[in-house]
Amino acid sequence: MIRSILPVLTVVAAIMVLWYGAAVWMNSAWTVQQAARAGQTVTSMDILRDTLAQDRPKLPAPHQVAAEFWDTTVAKKITSKRSLVYHGWITLSATLLGFAMGATLGVLLAVGIVHNKAMDMSVMPWAIASQTIPILAIAPMIIVVLNSVGISGLLPKALISTYLSFFPVVVGMVKGLRSPEAIQLDLMRTYNASGSQTLWKLRWPAAAPYLFTSMKVAVATALVGAIVGELPTGAVAGLGARLLTGSYYGQTIQIWSALFMAAALAAVLVMLVGVGERLVMSRMGERP
Repeated sequence: MIRSILPVLTVVAAIMVLWYGAAVWMNSAWTVQQAARAGQTVTSMDILRDTLAQDRPKLPAPHQVAAEFWDTTVAKKITSKRSLVYHGWITLSATLLGFAMGATLGVLLAVGIVHNKAMDMSVMPWAIASQTIPILAIAPMIIVVLNSVGISGLLPKALISTYLSFFPVVVGMVKGLRSPEAIQLDLMRTYNASGSQTLWKLRWPAAAPYLFTSMKVAVATALVGAIVGELPTGAVAGLGARLLTGSYYGQTIQIWSALFMAAALAAVLVMLVGVGERLVMSRMGERP
């Protein structure tokens, strides 16, 4: 256990040292300028003390982000508009809806691509080409078009999450459904198995590991899509809204705490997919 934890703690300690050093370096210019305007001289200790305690630093120190994160997740009521739990739930709702739609769409497209030559030649290239369009360019278009027909709120953000999350599932499932070897497919033909029987009894079990791996990527990108979907709308709630208000008013500590909340949500979602993978694979007879 010590051997597994020690490398992680070493990396974390190195990140903390670099972070504190970068915070002192980036925030020191403001301290020196303020002292020069006041006609005062500052020592190294004064610079160190001030750069780690500024209200609006260029780069907040780790303890400032930790204090803000604690204040907005634990100290505030979850119904408060300043609570990251409140904003995180709004973003999470769009993420889960978009991920569900994206995963379903990806699986259906993958099944069609594997079983239909025309779809393989036509749909797969379009799916790849769709990912070359920057999400920051397409997100405002989706929001504006849906708002023009009276659709607003959760669904537009979920559709952006769907756009980002379906592609990993398509690629992973196509690879998984095609993973059975030719001898296994020949054996199914020998048993006179139908196409649906081959799918459910051979291709689908073989594709399960690929599906869960791609879903881990998809759920993280779905969260990114939900946050991006909140940016062009001037949203008043959600992690994207916290990022917007923080950038408007120069509240870098608020921005960093919102980013850490997004990272925590992504980690939890990926972990839940991993738990589901272990449960399913154990039921399928996989050995630990």
